Amino acid sequence: MLVRDSMHRAGAATLQQLLNVPLPHARKVPCACNREAPYRESRRKQLLTILGPVVFERAYYLCASCHQGQSPRDKELDVVGEECSPGVRRMMAAVGSESSFERGRRQLHLLAGLEVTTKAVERHAEAIGNDIVRREQDQRHRVVQLEFPDILGAAVPVMYIEMDGTQLPMVHAELVGRVGRSQGQPARTREVKLGSVFTQTTTDSEGRPIRDPATTTYIGAIEAAELFGPHLYAEAWERGWERARKKVVLGDGAEWIWNLANQHFAGALQIVDVWHAREHLWNVAAQLFPSDEKLRKSWAKKLIKKLNRGRVETVVEELRKFPTRKPELRDLLRIEADYFERNRQRMRYPKFRKQGLFIGSGVIEAGCKTIIGARLKQSGMFWTVEGANAIIALRCTLLSGKFEDYWASCSSLAA
Repeated sequence: MLVRDSMHRAGAATLQQLLNVPLPHARKVPCACNREAPYRESRRKQLLTILGPVVFERAYYLCASCHQGQSPRDKELDVVGEECSPGVRRMMAAVGSESSFERGRRQLHLLAGLEVTTKAVERHAEAIGNDIVRREQDQRHRVVQLEFPDILGAAVPVMYIEMDGTQLPMVHAELVGRVGRSQGQPARTREVKLGSVFTQTTTDSEGRPIRDPATTTYIGAIEAAELFGPHLYAEAWERGWERARKKVVLGDGAEWIWNLANQHFAGALQIVDVWHAREHLWNVAAQLFPSDEKLRKSWAKKLIKKLNRGRVETVVEELRKFPTRKPELRDLLRIEADYFERNRQRMRYPKFRKQGLFIGSGVIEAGCKTIIGARLKQSGMFWTVEGANAIIALRCTLLSGKFEDYWASCSSLAA
């Protein structure tokens, strides 16, 4: 650690000398008010870099008309109004996306020898996340306005879209006027919608699908379905949706999922997650036979076998004709029968297996746990919509393998 600290100090000293090399400065520079700002003086700036703090002098200009000051060198270095270099901001975004902001502060001190505040980690992580959100909104706007360019590339054998929702604890101000999930209970959470896109090229020796490695990307946000749909479509388009030979939408039975599938992914094959469908039958069995485990298992397994064979109509018939005098059970059976009847074409599992397709939405369910749960559902955490969406966007970008591309685009804009 002593050697590392010594190397950092030596590096910081070298960097400081480099930044302080005298540079010629213009007498005047353009101002945002469309006038010119004359040179005023040389001013000192302290900056925290990945090697440690450095101090350097740069030319300062002041506009006599609008009284706004500027230092062009700050813009060149991408540190306008910043106390940290781009490298440190990048590090704070990375640690802030992975764990609590306080733990991120400690990680930076331990692993990089950098002293920053917890608030600084939060501020910079959310600022970068918000910038990603703004870029995604711009991308979504171009899709809605039919201004999205064609993405050239090779044809994609099979492309999947998966969607799911998960609840996130929110601060009280974000819940005012919202109805709770349980009747008569106040709202405590808001739903995060998460989408994933990935491709499949091959199957294994037994005909089971194999997801192409490193092709899964994610988008997510706390937003209405009508906004999330174009958001996910923009991601799919960028990934080559129009070039996919076979298109599949996978999800559970949530109505918003299939509404978005019909609206934005028309023509795609729709599949209800088989595990979700089976769970419905197990839940019904638990209500029908609460005290008879043997009968409960027997009844559920019988219907699951029919479901696995694609005989959804038979499952619906079994649910509708089940004898019971209890009104609550009759309602349950009717609701579940309607669910299977409504999704019967999405439950032709033998047909989907024959085509070598995925019939389970494990990718998006794992995404809900790793992207949302592991970071945003830790004990004692409550979020604002803006703060949550910033960290969700940041985590989606990181776990989609897009952070380097994002940072490269930031550097090119700064240059």
